[in-house]
Parts: sequence; C-alpha cells; structure tokens
Amino acid sequence: MTISVVIPAYNEARRLPETLRKIDEYAPHSPRPIVEVIVVDDGSRDGTAFAAPATHTSLRVRTISYSRNSGKGYAIRRGVIEAKGELILISDADLSTPITELEKLLAATATHDIAIGSRAVDRSLVRVRQPWLRERVGRVGNHLMRAITGMPFRDTQCGFKLVRADRAREIFRVAVIDRFAWDVEFLLLAGIQGCTIAEVPVLWFNSPESRVNILRDPPKVLWDITRLRLRYGKFRDVRR
Repeated sequence: MTISVVIPAYNEARRLPETLRKIDEYAPHSPRPIVEVIVVDDGSRDGTAFAAPATHTSLRVRTISYSRNSGKGYAIRRGVIEAKGELILISDADLSTPITELEKLLAATATHDIAIGSRAVDRSLVRVRQPWLRERVGRVGNHLMRAITGMPFRDTQCGFKLVRADRAREIFRVAVIDRFAWDVEFLLLAGIQGCTIAEVPVLWFNSPESRVNILRDPPKVLWDITRLRLRYGKFRDVRR
C-alpha cells in the first residue's frame, strides 16, 4: 500500500527543510512506498510556503497554502482530503517522533484501520522529556479527556498517526474541530464509524519550540472536548 505523508505547518520555515530531508533519506528503506509529502502551510508568516519547494528531495512534495491561520485540525483535513496514497501518515513538522517509527505503525495497520503513536504506553521511549509542568498538564488533561469521553487511549495528542485513506476521508468529511482537540474528535468519529484503533508506543523527543501555550490552550481544549462529548456521546470501542 502506498503512503502519503501529511505535515501541518505553521511558521516552520526553519525546521521544515531538515524534516523533508530526513523523510527523503528514509523513503528508500520504507516497507511501503512513500509516494508524496503534503505540507499544509496554515497561514504562516515566515515563508513556510516557500521552504518545501526550495528543499531538494527525490520525493514528490506538494504544498497547500492559504493566508489565514485556521488551526492544526483544519490543516490536516485539507491535506488528508487531497492525499493520493492508500495510507496516510499524519506527522508533526518537527518529527518529534522519528520517521523510522513508521514501521511500527505499519505493522499495526495490518490488523487495524488506524494506528496512533503513543508516548504513554512505554515512557522509556520518551528520550527527551517535556518540562515538568508541561508534562503534568498533559497527563491531567489526558485523565480528564478519558473521563469525559470514555476513550481508553493513554495519549491522543502524539503527532504521529497512520490511517487507511478511505477511513480518513470518511472521518474528516464530517469533522468540525479546527484546532488542538482535532485528535479527540478524530478518534471519537473513528469509533462511531466502526474503525479499529491500535495505540502503539513510539520513540519521542520533545521539541522546545512547541506551539502549545500551557496557560492559554488547555482550557480551550477541555471546552472543545466537552462539546465533542455532547455532540457524539461516549467513545465506541471496537478495537480487536
């Protein structure tokens, strides 16, 4: 099965070239062919739209760009809907999870529709940790998310997810969350649509340039999760 890599990017002109080079170096060794990388420039102000075309790779790299910053969830929807591969890897622009971890997710999609990378299943794989306060806020947020939605996953926010393209399009055609709670909506909708989901431990290296503001963003995410619970009900677990 062919793979499209979708990378949402906001002000990533500095980090994006190295990320594309790493994917390009890995591509010949991938168990499944990587046929394209789609960079979705989410209204950046730093020249992100020009970073991908200026980076020499042997891969087909496409850039989707628009002027208004609309959120990570919106950017991912745009990329997924235009992807041509039979599998879609959603990856953060900083490659906090190395592209080589794709092989773990590929193994999981042999029996599941979706494989989500996780930092919480095996914490020894977190090689560069977040600052203490940021990590604690994340753990508390996950406990609240699980309590509100009934989801069993220990880490929904890791930016490394592989999904069968037909399933991804079904989900993102009806998704409405544009910003950080997009992962939770994605998994809730996956459950409603009967998808099987595997949570896979992956290597992870914290990036000090995280876009998440731990004072401003968690209350917004919690509010979005509460809205999602009211909209969709509790998570429907059909994992095998």
